[in-house]
Amino acid sequence: MNHMTTLSELSASTGIEVLDHLDAEISVPVSDGVQAQGDLIVIPHRMLLGTVEPLAWTRTELVPRIGLELLRNGAGGNPHSLVAEGGQSEWSSPVQDLDGLSLGIVDTPVVAYLIHPEHGATGIAPGRYVIRRQRELGWTGDTRARFVVD
Repeated sequence: MNHMTTLSELSASTGIEVLDHLDAEISVPVSDGVQAQGDLIVIPHRMLLGTVEPLAWTRTELVPRIGLELLRNGAGGNPHSLVAEGGQSEWSSPVQDLDGLSLGIVDTPVVAYLIHPEHGATGIAPGRYVIRRQRELGWTGDTRARFVVD
């Protein structure tokens, strides 16, 4: 999965289907910076040093080629899955996060991907990243922050 991958190639290699409204022949963009996908945000770990770190009981597992489900909305909606060439990327969770938003840390020597049936996919360049929930401020008059739900 290290070459320019199309959404259809990624879907076929993982078995994770995407919805028909997406252009399956588009190349999936790969970034080493901050990127968002629906209610998740990927942040280079170096930007969060000292605020997001593994705990003594953090579990680390290899990210399988068929994907690791990171988040599904509360109503049982579509999952956000992390995929990578099997056995090369590691997912560590839970982690300490002073903001309480992080799902975990991915360490990847190869391009990894977040894939979602409605949003398609985004590529994560080799490196160490924190994957977090996104927050939003409430509607008019409501100043409480809440998780973004897609």
